Amino acid sequence: MTAVRPPLATLSGRVVEVGPLTHDDLPELFRAIGRPEVFAGGWGGGPGAYRDDYEQWAEFMRRYLLWGAANVYGVRRASASSDGARGELVGTTTLGEFQLANESAHLGWTAYAPETWGTAVNVETKLLVLGQAFDHGFGRVQIQADAANGRSRAAIEKLGATFEGVLRRTQPRADGSWRDTAVYSVLADEWPGIREGLTIRLENSQEPSRS
Repeated sequence: MTAVRPPLATLSGRVVEVGPLTHDDLPELFRAIGRPEVFAGGWGGGPGAYRDDYEQWAEFMRRYLLWGAANVYGVRRASASSDGARGELVGTTTLGEFQLANESAHLGWTAYAPETWGTAVNVETKLLVLGQAFDHGFGRVQIQADAANGRSRAAIEKLGATFEGVLRRTQPRADGSWRDTAVYSVLADEWPGIREGLTIRLENSQEPSRS
């Protein structure tokens, strides 16, 4: 199957809805992830990139996320409302760096509100977005983190992604220090087993679902 870029559509799950993020969503996203603890582990370039002023933060986000060149998603809590109201925006993730000839993509730029860390939010987000990638013919999806970010690396490893190694001195952090990048991947033939594991974790979670 030849890889094609997935359409940027809303993916609905039991505990989250993952859909297109727009500039209009940035004020709500700021309330969710515009916090120093989100940047502390290396996201966005690390603590030096954090801005507590909304306008400065929003300008950073307009430059940092791959708007248009990638599938930039907002992660919302699933809504049980019958009037079309959307659930609370709790994070963002991106599927991008599409290499169609090589059937390769990169799932990253992921950040969540701290109160969702360790919950089923990341589990179902990965289940939905990885599913999109493999359903559209990709053979490899890369996931990576700052090598110094133990929390993010543990979350990636818990997904079942394979650790490929550390690339040294890949990019500067906002404070001028240099980041080493821990690289992981999921291959298409590994996906059925990983999908099953994520589904079991989701079913065993205590997260409330839409009703």
